[in-house]
Amino acid sequence: MLFDSHTHLNDEQFNEDREEVIRRAREEYGVTRVLNVGFNRETIPDSLALAEKYDFIYSAVGWHPVDAKDCTEEDLDWLESLCDHPKVVALGEMGLDYHWDKSPRGVQESVFRQQIRMARELDFPIIIHDREAHEDVLRILKEEKAEEVGGVMHCFGGDWEMARDCLDMNFYIGLGGPVTFKNAKLPKEIAQQVPLDRLLVETDSPYLAPHPNRGKRNESGYVRLVAEKIAELRGMSLEALAEATYDNANRLFRISG
Repeated sequence: MLFDSHTHLNDEQFNEDREEVIRRAREEYGVTRVLNVGFNRETIPDSLALAEKYDFIYSAVGWHPVDAKDCTEEDLDWLESLCDHPKVVALGEMGLDYHWDKSPRGVQESVFRQQIRMARELDFPIIIHDREAHEDVLRILKEEKAEEVGGVMHCFGGDWEMARDCLDMNFYIGLGGPVTFKNAKLPKEIAQQVPLDRLLVETDSPYLAPHPNRGKRNESGYVRLVAEKIAELRGMSLEALAEATYDNANRLFRISG
């Protein structure tokens, strides 16, 4: 029982074989639940459509920092209204991205803060995108009292000191493909140190495919490769690691059954 806690199966890279990718994840890799993430006007409707089509797929809705410059008050109202959807279980992904820097940093921060406030009003967990912006992300989470709702640090790329800060703020740590990369020392250390009851596994597919598929299109089934590597690093069975992270995701996103 594996839960891919962050994927983008609606991405156009799956247009030719989406149903086959989903079947493969289920039947060949043992993925039983998926959280698909929509992050702007274009991707959210497709993410919701997948969640409505498949009973084991859930959706998160949010506004990505790369697209922050395009976010309007109407868009934020729309996001809030979508949280009434029975398959929407989180707000996000949201945060800061200083790598691509396609939206002004002040605009990114404003959209990030507004989404955290919305999550607190709705009592929804949040999914954080943090790329080359660790200090500012932590500062904003603390200033906006994000610990009241908690969430997950998606594709966590910080050090153990940052991880401790996130854990103290009621956040889970999400790890994906980079934990399998041969020279990725930091993710491996985090995988060993994070308390088992605060760990999630993810793919972020179609991006960040794990070894030995690095550089190719990622898919949800490959979350098994992530889980296998983390189980190896922690000296535990794949079954135990899968069960723990499956339970963690269900608890965070309040999915029963």
